[in-house]
Amino acid sequence: MSEDPERFDGMLLNMATQLEGGVPELLDMVFSFLARKTDFYTGGVQGQSEKMIMERFKKNEKIALEKQKKLQEEREEEERKRLEKIAKKKAEEEKRFAEAREEPKIKELTDEEAERLQKELNEKKEQIDDKGEVDGATENKPDSAEEVDKPAEEEDEDEKDKGKLKPNAGNGADLPNYSWVQSLNEAEVKIPFKVPFALKAKDVIVQIDKKHIKAGLKGHPFVLDGELYKDIKVEDSTWLIQEKKDLVITLEKVNKMEWWSKFVTTDPEINTKKVEPENSKLSDLDGETRSMVEKMMYDQRQKELGLPTSEEQKKRDILKNFMAAHPEMDFSKAKFS
Repeated sequence: MSEDPERFDGMLLNMATQLEGGVPELLDMVFSFLARKTDFYTGGVQGQSEKMIMERFKKNEKIALEKQKKLQEEREEEERKRLEKIAKKKAEEEKRFAEAREEPKIKELTDEEAERLQKELNEKKEQIDDKGEVDGATENKPDSAEEVDKPAEEEDEDEKDKGKLKPNAGNGADLPNYSWVQSLNEAEVKIPFKVPFALKAKDVIVQIDKKHIKAGLKGHPFVLDGELYKDIKVEDSTWLIQEKKDLVITLEKVNKMEWWSKFVTTDPEINTKKVEPENSKLSDLDGETRSMVEKMMYDQRQKELGLPTSEEQKKRDILKNFMAAHPEMDFSKAKFS
C-alpha cells in the first residue's frame, strides 16, 4: 500500500458519488480495468489473483474494524468522563446546600465578643472620618468592577441558554428526520431512509451550495431544504450512501474556529458551551491554530465555572502588580472595567 493511503481519496470519492450503483459499481470498474488493461487474471498461477484480492480484503477489513472499535471506545470514554463531571458537580452543589442548611443564620455573641466587635466598628468609623477611607479597603475590594457585575452576567448567560438542546456525542443534534455531528473542520449530517429496497445514488437528490442545502428521495419532498448555519466549501464537500439505507453528507467549513449551534437555520439550537472537542484532534492542527483552540477551550471552561478568562486574569495580574508597586496611591474609590 502507498505510504499515504489517503492520497487518492478525493478522486475515489468523486467516482463513487457519480456512479449510480455506488460501491459495487466502483468495484466492478476496478476489476474491469484490471481485466482489460492488465494481465492480473491471466499472468500468474490460476487462483493467485483471487488469493491476492482476499489478502488485501482481509487486511483492510481488520484495519476498518479496529478503527471502528477504537472510535467506539473513545466515545464511551468521553461519555464516561462527561457523566463523571456532572456527578462531581452535582455532589459539590449538594454538599454546599447541606452546609448552608446546617449553618445557623444568626449567631449569638457573648458579652465580650459584642464589646470587641463594637470597639472595632468604632475604630473603623474614626478612620473613615479622619482619612475618608478604611485601612485595608483596597485589599478587600473586588479586583475590578467586572467582578461585581459577574453574577448578574452569569445569570443572563444561563437565561439565554435555557431551552437550547444539549449536544449529542458528536457535538451536534439528533433530530426527528436526521442527525448531525461536527468537528471544527467539518459538519456531517446523516439522513436515514426507511425504504423497502437497497438505496442507491440514483434514488436520491443532493444539492449543495455555499449557504444552502437540499437532500431527499427522488419524487418525494426534501428532508433537508434550508439555509446552512454558516458558509461551507462546496468543492471539498461530499456525500455517499451508507449501509444501503442512509445518506451521509459531509460539509467542509469555511470558518474552522467556530462551533455551529445549528446545521440549518430552522433547526433547534444546541448549547455550544457544552461542546466537548476531541483533544486527540488538536495534534492535527498547526502551532498557531492549536494555541488559539486551546485558549478558546480554556476560556470556555473558565466561564462555565464562573472564573476569569485568560484575558481577564491577565488584566487583573497587571492591576495587582501596579497596586503593589505603588502602595502610596489610593485605589479604594477607583473603578476598573
